Amino acid sequence: MKKLLFLYLLCSSVAFAQKPVFTSAKVKSATVYFNAAEITQTTSASIPAGTSEIVIKNVADYLNENTVRIGAPESLSVLSVQFTRDYISEYEPNDSSPELKKVRDSITIVEKAIKTVTISKYTEQKAIELLDRNQQVAGQQSGLNVAELMKLTDYYRAKRKEIALNEEKLNQQLNDLNDKLSNLKSRLQTNINKEEKTSRGKLILQVMNDVAGKIPLEINYLTQGASWAPFYDLRADSTSEPINMLYKAQVVQSTGIDWKNVNLTLSSGVPNQNNEAPLLQAWFLRYGNILQRGYYNNSNAVINNNLQRKDKADATQLAEVVVESSSITNYTSITENQLNISFEIDVPYDILSNGKKHSVTLKEIELPASYKHYAVPKLEKEAFLLAELKDYSKYNLLKGEANIIFENMYIGKTFIDPNQTSDTLRLSMGRDKKISIKREKITDKSGTKFLSSYREQTFTYETTIRNNKKDEVDLMLKDQYPLSTDEDIEVELLKDGGAQVNKETGILTWELKLKPGETKKIRISYKVRYPKNKVLANL
Repeated sequence: MKKLLFLYLLCSSVAFAQKPVFTSAKVKSATVYFNAAEITQTTSASIPAGTSEIVIKNVADYLNENTVRIGAPESLSVLSVQFTRDYISEYEPNDSSPELKKVRDSITIVEKAIKTVTISKYTEQKAIELLDRNQQVAGQQSGLNVAELMKLTDYYRAKRKEIALNEEKLNQQLNDLNDKLSNLKSRLQTNINKEEKTSRGKLILQVMNDVAGKIPLEINYLTQGASWAPFYDLRADSTSEPINMLYKAQVVQSTGIDWKNVNLTLSSGVPNQNNEAPLLQAWFLRYGNILQRGYYNNSNAVINNNLQRKDKADATQLAEVVVESSSITNYTSITENQLNISFEIDVPYDILSNGKKHSVTLKEIELPASYKHYAVPKLEKEAFLLAELKDYSKYNLLKGEANIIFENMYIGKTFIDPNQTSDTLRLSMGRDKKISIKREKITDKSGTKFLSSYREQTFTYETTIRNNKKDEVDLMLKDQYPLSTDEDIEVELLKDGGAQVNKETGILTWELKLKPGETKKIRISYKVRYPKNKVLANL
């Protein structure tokens, strides 16, 4: 029995001592979440029978090793999985593409030829130097007769010419070789740029195979190196037509591998990286200290606050350019459940690992909208055009920034936040310069009086609105009067101008209809009484 066990261990050690089987994975599909991505890659390898080691190259530079799943035939059993980014010489075979290898081999040959020609040229130059020195020595000798001197001169001339011609030929060869080397290096760089980006990440698998042969493998894992954010293009030609919404996404990935021709899915969910099923524990109530308002009682509150700030920061960095519609909208499937929304795109996409934003069109939606103008002249002396959407939940909108194009003009940006409690979503379509608004204080109807120990101030404001458009305008106008939280301060609304008055907030609201070219004036007045020895800082 001991002999059999020793034989098994010996065979296992020999198997693992064999050279690993190398293969490179290719991205098949990617599901991108707001803060991560689930990548599926495929590859195949010729695996011998028995126990062996497989090195899968070109996986993400950073991945969660606990989320790795390997799909393989029943004949293959995966014993262990290890992720590494370290350079290990035995795991780095020369697996360059045939095109790159040919160019590199040609560069090596040309460089050797340049070295040979350079040596030959140097030899010829030294030969000329030696010949010139010998000629000078021979000319100084006085024992030569005329015939010998002529013979020496003819030899020198012929040899000098021969060496000069050889040097000229070598110069030409050297120039040609340098040009060829330059072209080869240019071809090499071009081919390298055409090659898909590969990563340093590797998965090392220990496997047991029943039958030798070529085995297909599918690798699935989570990585933090990708994200996406929704954004929109809102286009309307007039206030009598619906809004044409282009639902888009900004996809960013820096996983270390290029996604070429992949099936792309975008999800609003949060990936679950824990493979352990949760267990409920007993819930015991206990007393604790009451925390003062304004302090966080756990780390989750801090995290949530940071995430909200991050959402706002990300929203300010969305698309800066209006992109036209694409036929991709006909190939997007939307799946909604209680927790998230997924957009599955049937058309393959290329998303390079360069950290840049890639625009992906998801859907084109026609939104029935009613339009209304809105103005708060106390804060902004311009009117804003609002588009009101009913039953907006059925459009699967997510929080994001939007470009506004109204009457074929780029107006600016707005922000869509569908996480509201009201059944109507209001989108700001920008400022309408064709509605003039002026709010001014009426001096002769305002002033200050002193009554014994009290000061009484009266304020009167008049707002003028003019519709310079060719169409009738519905305008919601808002103003306000102050409220008192102190019994020594009395506030009285003298004139509301026909507004709807909210006495709890002090907000005055008018629903106005302005015909083309019509002007309306609205006047409000209120009185504030308080002790004259005190000052109201915000009156």
